[in-house]
Parts: sequence; structure tokens; C-alpha cells
Amino acid sequence: MISIDEPRITVGIVDGRKEVRGRLNGPFTGNGSEFPAGRFEARVSNGSIGLYDENQRQIARSSVIRLIPAHEDSTFSLFGVTIGIRFHWERREDQTFHGQMVLLLREDGTVAAINDILLEDYLKAVICSEMRASAPAEFLKAHAVLSRSWLLAALKGKKEQKERFTHGPSTTKQGEVIRWYDREDHDLFDVCADDHCQRYQGIAKITSGRVEDAVRETRGMVLTYQDEICDARYSKACGAFTEEFSTAWEDRRVPYLRSISDSPHEYGKIRTEDQAVCWILSNLDAYCNTKDTSVLEAILPNFDLETQNFFRWRVEYPRKELEDILRDKSGFDFGRLQQISPLTRGPSGRISRLRIVGSKMSIIVGKELEIRRWLSRSHLYSSAFIVKEEADRFVFHGAGWGHGVGLCQIGAAVMASRGFSAGHILKHYFRGAEIEKVY
Repeated sequence: MISIDEPRITVGIVDGRKEVRGRLNGPFTGNGSEFPAGRFEARVSNGSIGLYDENQRQIARSSVIRLIPAHEDSTFSLFGVTIGIRFHWERREDQTFHGQMVLLLREDGTVAAINDILLEDYLKAVICSEMRASAPAEFLKAHAVLSRSWLLAALKGKKEQKERFTHGPSTTKQGEVIRWYDREDHDLFDVCADDHCQRYQGIAKITSGRVEDAVRETRGMVLTYQDEICDARYSKACGAFTEEFSTAWEDRRVPYLRSISDSPHEYGKIRTEDQAVCWILSNLDAYCNTKDTSVLEAILPNFDLETQNFFRWRVEYPRKELEDILRDKSGFDFGRLQQISPLTRGPSGRISRLRIVGSKMSIIVGKELEIRRWLSRSHLYSSAFIVKEEADRFVFHGAGWGHGVGLCQIGAAVMASRGFSAGHILKHYFRGAEIEKVY
């Protein structure tokens, strides 16, 4: 039986900037001062952070500035927060937060703006930043358990000396680049606020009382496996089959993160290239295979709705454009691009090792996220794809959106819309896991 206290967590909202602008929406205290409501600006100068009010009067100066809400309803806003960093939906927006604001000076002379908040309050913003607050109630409850599990597993890993890597070894042998990206141990805060960890885009996204109900009704509940909190992964759309942990990250088996058919039907795992071609070009019955606009508009944030073909997708490049992308993203000059060949696929069809052949060189690249990075100005939707060369163009046909490991968010939301309970949804994706209340 696992028993812990609800932790406070620190979330990096803005990082690596010389200036941070925002607004206090109510009075705050801290650093021996009182801070009234109004706009503020934090700037680095003379080896410390200067905090200025809307009249450009300095109201604090230190390498660490902590602002604590003076009233329960005091919030703060940060302007120009970047979301979707390096993905195709990257943009900036203003965001508002509960809890404390901490400004920290980095050694390189930049500022990190951090939100210090209780875990359960953090979750309310997470589940309706990842999806929409109008999503089915059972899905919101499932996501609360999922996101709570992910975070507590991450905090435990950090406390236990961090077996994780920012990325795997950059080169395993000559002619091969194998790299995976996992939750790095952020040095100044527990987790970041973007897709690298979990989306956390502030309280403005909490537009339904069902979000608070979902968090309250599942308070302290997590997924466990053999008395350990599950490292509960998730992605947007699996494409009808979820993926094994080792396809996306290090080569180890995680029993509750195994590949399963995300459908009322049992589909066979992909074992040959011919099966991959047939699978990716098929329009299968799967929970995440929906074009029902009423469902999608209820579950997806506006910027996710811009991605319309996520179950099966198509991207094409003129040869010269793809050669330029490869050179820019990989750092290698392949010369004239000749061939792109999958070498290793996971059970969902996602490629973990890909050979790229040009007139000047040939390289094997992996794993799935690095492959997606090399073949797009941002990222391909997934590494479950086939490539066809047509005239002087390369055409990619693909399946799914994201790494595909663990819970399929669109699939889970559709399951909830069809009447499945939160418990049923979680046990569908995390086979062998249990749901346990730890505080």
C-alpha cells in the first residue's frame, strides 16, 4: 500500500528569457514587500532580477523573487508564453495561474518564471490544457488519474537520482544515430508546462465545473503496478494500435505499457513491411478513428482542431525541399536523396530505426521522435509511415499522432462518449495496472 502527502510542485512556465512581462490580478506579498495588482516586468541587470511595476518603478531586486497570493482569489498572468515548442502548433499566448510565482536567475543571466502550486490544483489546468474542459466526465476523470500518476512517477524518479536521460546516446556506432527524448530532470523546477512534460496552460482553460469535479472525485488516485506508481504515458492518437515503450525510449520492457488494439476488434500486431503498408493505408475501425465534429470539438483544444487528418495522414515534399530539411535538422549533408527505408518497426507500425541513403552518405537514425524531427520542419505526426517516391517527390503516408505509447487521448475520449467508465478506460490502455488511492 502506497501512502504519501499531496505534494507542492514547481512548474516552469517561461524559461531562458532576459525579460518576463505579466500582470498581478490581485495583491501579492513576498521578499519583505507587498505588491498591488497591476502589470509588471522582470528584467535582468547587474547580476540580479529587477521587478518593475507598470510605471517602471522598481519594486523588488534579487536573484530569487517569490510572490505569494495575499488573497485566495489572487492570480497572476504571464504574457507571451510559448506553447507547442518545436511542434507544428507552436505559438504564443497569455496565461493566468493560481498559486505562487517565483522568478529565478539562471547562471547564464536569463530568467525562469515558475509556478509553485499544490498538485491537485495543477491537475485542473493540465487536463483541460491537454484536452478540452467540455470533454466527457469519465474521460476527464481518467485523465486526472493518468496525469497524477505520470507526475508522481516523475517526482519519484527525480528523488531517486534520476535514471532518465534528456536523450539517449547520440551515436552508438559509425553511421548510426540513435537518440530518444524523455523527461529530463529540469534543474530549477519539477516539470515544464509544455508537451515535453504535460501541457499546463493556466486556469482560463477551466471552463467547466466538471473539471474540478473530476479532480475532486479522483483525489489522490493513481495507476499502480506491483506496488509502484505507473509511469503513465499518453499521446494524442495511436492510429488503432498503441506502441511499446521501447520503440520510443530506452530498450526495456514496461509491462503496463505494451501494445494493444485500440478498438472493439482485436487487430494483429505488425510484423512485416507488407503488413505495415496494408495497415497504414487502411481505414480501420478504432476508437480514435473519428471525424465526428461534434465529438472532436468537445474534446480537442482549438489549436489541436487545426490538425484534421490525424488517424491517417499524408505529407509530400519535393526532393530538394526534403534534402534541405534533412541537412538542417540532422546536421548531415546527404547529397542527392536516394532512399528512405524502415529497418525496425514496433507493433503499431512506428519506426524506431530508419535508413536514409544519399549520394554522399548513408545513416541509420532512431528512435521515433528523432525520425519525426529529421523529416519535417517541425515534426511528422508520427513515425508510423511508409514512403513512396513519385517522380522527383517523396510522399509519406502515415498513421496516428504522437508516440502512441500508453493512453490514446482521442480514443479514450471517444470511449467515454460511448459510455465507458474512467476505470474501464484506464484498464483498457494500462493492462495489469490497478487504481489505488495514495492520499
